[in-house]
Amino acid sequence: MPPAASLLQWAAMEVRKIQDEVRFSPDKMQKVPLFGSDHYFCDLYCLTPGQEQRIHSHTDSDKIYCVIEGTGTVHIAGEEREITVGEAVVSRPGQDHGVRNDSGEKLVLLVFMTPRP
Repeated sequence: MPPAASLLQWAAMEVRKIQDEVRFSPDKMQKVPLFGSDHYFCDLYCLTPGQEQRIHSHTDSDKIYCVIEGTGTVHIAGEEREITVGEAVVSRPGQDHGVRNDSGEKLVLLVFMTPRP
């Protein structure tokens, strides 16, 4: 059994209401941190129509994009696909990836990445 201090570390439950965290800017995509540690991050990416996350890669990290509002176009390893609410896609280490909002509506993604770059 773990020491009492370890139990206390896990006793405090962190809860975020996603809709309360969503925010947009007319200037650029917004990254909103939800949870994180030295090992991972979990953010919201909020994009208005026409905004994008430039294509890039991470040598040692996996990244998962999950659409919770709207429709977006993801680029993973040279392929592009439109994804919508309830769909998720993963970019493996070293794969080029990015997302853009080509739709006429707002796009909100839940993004999880590990290990943290």
